[in-house]
Amino acid sequence: MTATTLVTKEAGPRAAGAARGRRSRRRARAVALLFVFPALLLLGALVVYPVLFSVGRSFFDASGTRFVGGDNYAEMFRDPATLKAIRNTTIWVVVAPALLTGLGLILAVLVEKVRWATAFKLLLFMPMAVSFLAAGIIFRLAYDEDPDKGVLNAAVVSVHDAFEGTSSYPTARARDGQGLTPGRDGSYLTGADVSPGRSVALGLVGVLPKDLPNGAAPAYPAAGHKPAADELRGVVYLDFTPGGGGKQGRVDPKESGLPGMKVEAVLDGKTVASTTSASDGSFRFPGLHEGSYTVKLPASNFAPPYQGVSWLGPMLVTPAIIGAYLWIWTGFAMVLIGAGLASLPRDALEAARMDGANEWQIFRKITVPLLAPVLTVVFVTLVINVMKVFDLVYIIAPGPVQEDATVLATQMWLVSFGGGNNQGLGSALGVLLLLLVVPAMVFNVRRFRRSQR
Repeated sequence: MTATTLVTKEAGPRAAGAARGRRSRRRARAVALLFVFPALLLLGALVVYPVLFSVGRSFFDASGTRFVGGDNYAEMFRDPATLKAIRNTTIWVVVAPALLTGLGLILAVLVEKVRWATAFKLLLFMPMAVSFLAAGIIFRLAYDEDPDKGVLNAAVVSVHDAFEGTSSYPTARARDGQGLTPGRDGSYLTGADVSPGRSVALGLVGVLPKDLPNGAAPAYPAAGHKPAADELRGVVYLDFTPGGGGKQGRVDPKESGLPGMKVEAVLDGKTVASTTSASDGSFRFPGLHEGSYTVKLPASNFAPPYQGVSWLGPMLVTPAIIGAYLWIWTGFAMVLIGAGLASLPRDALEAARMDGANEWQIFRKITVPLLAPVLTVVFVTLVINVMKVFDLVYIIAPGPVQEDATVLATQMWLVSFGGGNNQGLGSALGVLLLLLVVPAMVFNVRRFRRSQR
């Protein structure tokens, strides 16, 4: 048998095996495509088609019948509301991911030293289980300006009143024509000058029942005290008789004194003495020199109560919503960074400690550099997420400040469906948002591929 015959006999089985291998690979690809096809169909229907449709729709007018070219894109950058949305989105992108990444890193490092680390992580991660709708409602109530509803303002008002105090009778006012005249600063003064050795009765009305202290005593006995020659006496009372009766401008037996009222004696425009009324509303200024005095009830007695901070006002609405976003996503950042921290080589950390490095030096020069890839992925993921934020902004921001808090996603919805009814301009905003998100997504995908290699 010749060599050519042997080669031919060996080549036949080899070629047949190669053909069977190709058929097997084609069959495997066909089976793979068959299984992937439903997912590709959904991806095309829910992602690819809407993107292509939005790009095409952005070149037509509001009715969708007239081609306008790039007019929608030009209008987008001339609209003040859109420019404000771009500005707010920039604030979100700059502030929220940086704060979340920093908080996640700090908490991940600190949790390692906590005995109940798992429970602590669960507690911080729990807000992720709350929908943005529910979280928005929670924080809308928490940020309510009324201290009786908003927990944040309730805390702020409590701290303020503990240090600054609060006015005694915020709704009180003097009865017209009964001896007290209003000052420019909200105070009340006696119209006629008073000399030592005399007494004055300062009647007020408009005091709410809840503002009248429990220890308030009747003012009638106090009104009968005769002052000394160098003393100025008086009584501050509620010029109102329960059940009717009594005479205006005069202390009647059933009328209550107003305790805790600040009273000042003023001579030649200067306050020379001050005191606080007793439980029956009485007050006295002993040891006064001769002269014509004016008795004054300072404006602090009638100042409206401190109502806290306007969290959802035009100035603070965006930071307030970012605070709600931090509450939701801090646990996410902490868990991801904690997973990266758990994979760090412990020998490098122990070697640094043996060389005398303190914990701050280890954190700054070893932990953070080694965690840089994880921190980058977390940061970029959060950047993508905040560019699409919609629920929190739409729910937390009240109607009057909705425009001050708007971001690109909410502006796109408002222009398209929230009253603007201009889906051409709304589609242009959607394309702009897509163009801003795509670079961050590409960067993240490349990072994942490099880490896998």
